[in-house]
Amino acid sequence: MTTSTRGASKVPAVLVLEDGRIFRGRAYGAVGVTFGEAVFSTGMTGYQETLTDPSYHRQVVVMTAPHVGNTGVNDEDPESKQIWVAGYVVRDPARVPSNWRSRRSLDEELAKQGVVGISGIDTRALTRHLRERGAMRVGIFSGNALPDEGTMLTEVRQAPEMKGADLSAEVATKEAYVVPALGEKKFTVAAVDLGIKGMTPHRMAERGIEVHVLPATATVEDVYAVNPDGVFFSNGPGDPATADHAVSVMQGVLERKTPLFGICFGNQILGRSLGFGTYKLKYGHRGINQPVQDRTTGKVEVTAHNHGFAVDAPLDKVSETPYGRAEVSHVCLNDNVVEGLQLLDQPAFSVQYHPEAAAGPHDAAYLFDRFVSLMEGQRA
Repeated sequence: MTTSTRGASKVPAVLVLEDGRIFRGRAYGAVGVTFGEAVFSTGMTGYQETLTDPSYHRQVVVMTAPHVGNTGVNDEDPESKQIWVAGYVVRDPARVPSNWRSRRSLDEELAKQGVVGISGIDTRALTRHLRERGAMRVGIFSGNALPDEGTMLTEVRQAPEMKGADLSAEVATKEAYVVPALGEKKFTVAAVDLGIKGMTPHRMAERGIEVHVLPATATVEDVYAVNPDGVFFSNGPGDPATADHAVSVMQGVLERKTPLFGICFGNQILGRSLGFGTYKLKYGHRGINQPVQDRTTGKVEVTAHNHGFAVDAPLDKVSETPYGRAEVSHVCLNDNVVEGLQLLDQPAFSVQYHPEAAAGPHDAAYLFDRFVSLMEGQRA
């Protein structure tokens, strides 16, 4: 990816999909060239949390909300230390941000971090195209001297696909660190970072949990070196079919019957650990308004999602696994995709979405309390 940042708002830009469809607009953020997988996010707010979510690594995010950037960028809401999206697509960027916490415009932040974007295109038409044909590779080209359409299309088709991509180690922490409990310490949790968001250990800390965040390369020995009461596997980017190391570590945890909680990528890792397959969704779930039913209670909750892969597990029967009986605990009401798993014979469960609510609704916050209950039960 090559970038420059001067005069971006007046510079022409072109978005090229791998099936040959082209959209023309204006540069937004850095000027240059970028490639990734084109996906769309249905959230009407929370763009700063989306941009800094490591699960979006190597993806070009199309915002379905027409106006983006109205509240600018602040220093409190990032979910990691950098923007992870490969590119950003908006229809009508804010001309002037307005919010009491804003420190700079979104355009300025994208340019500062070298993120190539495009504005002024019909994002509704682009979203409908991706819904009908599926997520696909894309390139954004901006500058005053652009290649011809054939050359741009060839470059897009040479970019790597998301299927088969092993990306967790690229976004995870390189060194272990500790997020201390807020108030009285009640439990210790080892959190395997596959692309963790900053709010996730904070939600656990609020419940008296001291969180030891470990690199994606951590071994079973590393996990148990912190003497955990529970083990957590985070969200993250890439194809779960490549995550053999994480599956091996999780199986080691399941063998010891330590309370276990996984979200997003962690849900897919649990699925694989139990012997289920995974598959790529046509266009995935991304945004903060996805309806999910908790089948253990019957409750319907609105949830935040970011996933392009799912677990292939039977919805309506209990499955026998090497670690006891397992069942689907949560399901998406839009398309019946598996959104959660739980073991019935030991304390382990996972969900495919983001209960930390950053950004997004707080309907699923109870899942952290459910994790605490498992640890309390194990200690008793």
